[in-house]
Amino acid sequence: MYHVLLTSHSIFRWLVLISLLISIVLGIRGWVTKKKFDTVDNRFRHWTITLTHIQFLIGIILYPISPIIRYFFENFGDAVKISDIRFFGMEHPIMMILAVGLITFGSSSAKRNTDDLAKFKTMTIWFSIGLIIILVNIPWEFSSYVSRPHFRFF
Repeated sequence: MYHVLLTSHSIFRWLVLISLLISIVLGIRGWVTKKKFDTVDNRFRHWTITLTHIQFLIGIILYPISPIIRYFFENFGDAVKISDIRFFGMEHPIMMILAVGLITFGSSSAKRNTDDLAKFKTMTIWFSIGLIIILVNIPWEFSSYVSRPHFRFF
C-alpha cells in the first residue's frame, strides 16, 4: 500500500501543479482584461482545489506509514540533524499544510466574492503564493538539498 500511495502522491503532484498554473493564467487573464468570471474559470478554480485536497489527503495517509517518518519519530534527536529525514518529517508537511491552507482560502474567498475582478485577483494572488510554496518544497530531482525522481512508477 505504501508504494501505491507514494506513486499516487507523485502523480498527483503534476496534476496539482498543472491545474494551479492553468488557474493562475486564467486569473491573470481575467484580472488584466476585466472579463466576466465565467463557468470555465469557476470550474478550473473548483478542480484545482479538489486536486489539491486529494493530494493533501494522500499525503496525510502516506505520512504515518512512511519508513522515513517512522525513523524520524523513533530517532528524533538524530533525525533532525539529517537534512533528508528532517525535510520529510517536518519541513515538507508543514509547508504543504500552509500551501493547501492558502490555496483553500483563495478558492473560498474567490467563490464568495460577488465582483468578477475581485474573484480573479483573489484567485491569482492566493494560488500563486501557494504554488511558490509548493514549488520550493517539492523534493525535485535536481535539488541539491533533497532529491527524489520526477516520476515514480508502480
